Amino acid sequence: MKTDHLTSTFLALRERLHRSALAFLKDDEDAKDALQDTFLRLWKSGGVENDSEASSKLFVVLRNVCIDRLRRKRSVELEDKHTISLKIEPSSGENIEQLESLLTAGLSRMQRRIYSLSVHYSMDYKDIALRLGMSEGAVRAQMCRARKKISENYKILNR
Repeated sequence: MKTDHLTSTFLALRERLHRSALAFLKDDEDAKDALQDTFLRLWKSGGVENDSEASSKLFVVLRNVCIDRLRRKRSVELEDKHTISLKIEPSSGENIEQLESLLTAGLSRMQRRIYSLSVHYSMDYKDIALRLGMSEGAVRAQMCRARKKISENYKILNR
């Protein structure tokens, strides 16, 4: 019985694919699940023309599946952190600080510093750039990334 290109290539590369997924996910069961998801995604997409195409698509799709799993895992951790932190009595000043901490989770050290100078000290980008020894454009770019991450965290918290 002759198998298709995708199946034969998947079987031949299974161990390499598993090691690659394991390097990303650090968990054997997650890696095995990622392999299954990868194969199913490609199978549903309509197959491949040859073994070379199958090989390259398997690794690309596997990488994307692993990244998706890591993002979901990080999102769940943030939701758990949010659930725990909101058990504090409302009206305490700590709630605002904790909420800000949740919203700024995942910012780089530089983004957090720029955000703090801009929001808490009302400094403009030019002054922040001078203070940190950066260009104004770099400060703008870092603040843009920080705002984007804060927006993502806000959406997660308000599900």
